[in-house]
Amino acid sequence: MNRVEEAIAHWPYVAPLLRPPSTDGEYLEVVKTLDAVLDAGGADESHPLAALAQQIGETVAEWERRDPMPEPADGAAMLRHLMDVHGLRQSDLPEIGAQSVVSAILAGRRSLNVRQVKALAARFGIPAANFL
Repeated sequence: MNRVEEAIAHWPYVAPLLRPPSTDGEYLEVVKTLDAVLDAGGADESHPLAALAQQIGETVAEWERRDPMPEPADGAAMLRHLMDVHGLRQSDLPEIGAQSVVSAILAGRRSLNVRQVKALAARFGIPAANFL
């Protein structure tokens, strides 16, 4: 089977990844897909998945231009927003620490420290200043 035949055979699996979302739920699925493609090697520009990551990333960017992220009041608000967008629980954030630490930050009893801000900025691909 040549490349074109392989692409055609796999298109039913790839095409949904490139379809623009029309709801918040579909947007979250596209973001999860982008995360998975990046984790599988798409973050490396020389990897075969890089072009797919770029296409999905453009789909995410277009959605976010239409429905921009709200301006957070503080680091906890930004964290809460990202958790909502990515469907994360407190226990899904090991870069912050234990679930109790995440809970204290979200409740305003603690602030994010520099290490946590750097780790979160790297994980979500956003400027560290968004947490300050």
